[in-house]
Amino acid sequence: MTRVFRFLTVALILSCWCMTANADLAAEKLTVEPLKPATPHRLYLSDLVLAHVIDGRIHVIDGENFDYRGLISTGMFGITALSPDSSEMYVATSYYTKRNRGKRFDQFEAYSTTDLTLKTEIEIPAKHAQALGYKGTIVGSHDGRFVFIQNATPASSITVVDRKAEKFVTEIATPGCWISLPAASNSRRVSTLCGDGTLLTVTLDEKGESASQQRSAKLFDAESDPLFVQSERIGDTNYFVSYQGNVHELNLGGTAATSERTWSLLNEQDKSEHWAPGGYQLLAVHEKTRRLYVAMHDGARDGSHKQPAKEIWVFDIDSRQRIDRAPGGNAVAMTLTKEDSPALYVYDGMHAKFHKYQTTPNLKPIAESPTFGEFAGLVESH
Repeated sequence: MTRVFRFLTVALILSCWCMTANADLAAEKLTVEPLKPATPHRLYLSDLVLAHVIDGRIHVIDGENFDYRGLISTGMFGITALSPDSSEMYVATSYYTKRNRGKRFDQFEAYSTTDLTLKTEIEIPAKHAQALGYKGTIVGSHDGRFVFIQNATPASSITVVDRKAEKFVTEIATPGCWISLPAASNSRRVSTLCGDGTLLTVTLDEKGESASQQRSAKLFDAESDPLFVQSERIGDTNYFVSYQGNVHELNLGGTAATSERTWSLLNEQDKSEHWAPGGYQLLAVHEKTRRLYVAMHDGARDGSHKQPAKEIWVFDIDSRQRIDRAPGGNAVAMTLTKEDSPALYVYDGMHAKFHKYQTTPNLKPIAESPTFGEFAGLVESH
């Protein structure tokens, strides 16, 4: 009883002291620390965090010194993309009324890259692809008016969101096709890769509804030499690489996609050593220098198409010749900065860190970061 009395006495004294002390303290005012202005070396790393997948996020990192700048929450299986002008980060994600169960609802969200605040959220059909963060699972039209979101139920379709009207517009069925590839010369046009080796091109009307659809001729062999779904573009020309190391230059500007040129990354010695492309975000293109960067590994076999890079190869697009190669840094994803003399950043899938490369006068790793991310596979530069 005595112990209880002493405890209550001490608690009463502490309570009175806290009340007196608090009376003298000014009310705390919450503030938000301004985000440092973005440079071309700001990186956005999308992290699926598979071990606790309802808690996905985008890490915002200063690639100059690898300082951590901020975080954007992406919910469960969020798919992400920078807007064409880098002013916004797009997210399409799923939420459940009971956190990880209950009624599902999906949203398109846009965050300002100036301060990482939410600018808009629009409910969309609860069908968005709960998939790894490949480029093209969500993407903006060239003028930023429309956003295209890949759906999988598992039936394939594309959700169209109108950023001018800030609303969901329509769902376009694209059976047997995957990934959105907007045209550069026509912001009302988007293509998608199909499992029979063709591409389906959809042309929208002014409201964002499907006005016409046209399928191309067979442009690649999906059975013997399929394409990686990621592509990079210069104008209307999209550059794809195949599992066997062939580059397909496809023009997506017209009402139907057409092939411009096909050529190999490999010479005879490369073929004898079984070199092949690999990774998730495995290539980058620089428009001014017209150079193509590809993640490559040797000893390739059936099923090694996601192998981290042993080397990064550099090609002159016009001559179709390899002009440089460098250690690959176990790359599973890569991005070039948007500069005349860009830096190349690759994400190391074995050690969850970045390697930074100079690209001129030759490709060479010059820095590496501390660890970022848990299950990341998509990186973009501002």
